[in-house]
Amino acid sequence: MAQRKPGGWGDSLKTVIYAALIAIFIRTFLYEPFNIPSGSMIPTLLVGDYLFVSKFSYGYSNYSFPLSPNLFQGRIFGSLPKRGDVAVFRLPRDPSIDYIKRIVGLPGDSIQMQNGHLFINGKELPRTPDGSYTTEGDDDGPPMVLKKYIETMPDGLQHPILKASDDGPLDNTQVYHVPPGYVFGMGDNRDDSLDSRVLDAVGYIPVANLVGHAEIIFFSIDARYPWWEVWEWPFEIRWDRILHTIH
Repeated sequence: MAQRKPGGWGDSLKTVIYAALIAIFIRTFLYEPFNIPSGSMIPTLLVGDYLFVSKFSYGYSNYSFPLSPNLFQGRIFGSLPKRGDVAVFRLPRDPSIDYIKRIVGLPGDSIQMQNGHLFINGKELPRTPDGSYTTEGDDDGPPMVLKKYIETMPDGLQHPILKASDDGPLDNTQVYHVPPGYVFGMGDNRDDSLDSRVLDAVGYIPVANLVGHAEIIFFSIDARYPWWEVWEWPFEIRWDRILHTIH
């Protein structure tokens, strides 16, 4: 009796199927890759950064699964972010769009900007000058020199922010009262971020829309150049950002 030789097309097909199932499992329950398309989180995240987001940090919702099937309501094994977490979420007004911001407000918090300073529950967050930061130029204009600060969250977490001035359109706001079941997100590039301060564009973020916690940058490339120009990668890759943890 002839025996089937190992390594035929059947074994290759099974290997592909197993690999696909493992990839789907990892992407759904463990880590999902994202890339940064805008400068709203500079200097923490740059355009052209590629990062892994932990899906298990805040539990699982419909948005944790491919194609976001409407399987259940709320979150399974859910937990709230910490103030200061950098989180990916689905935009409330258009859940097909992924957004990434720093979570500054939790359910029940009051948030306000006064003269460019962030207040949480009536208390101003300390910020310490940390020199300047020059943004990369793009098609819309030349590079800009911004003021850099280190901001300290109520629990002591510190992170950088950028400010062009303290009298911009979103530097003096109403008091935002974060409803139950929602969080409030802002960009670290405070004067160039469309975030929860703009209620009709982003607004309060439902906890169910959270996708995960941004953990680590696994690749970074200067996005001013086409990604497919692989021969330019040695000169365009930001080597110092690879495996950089996100705070």
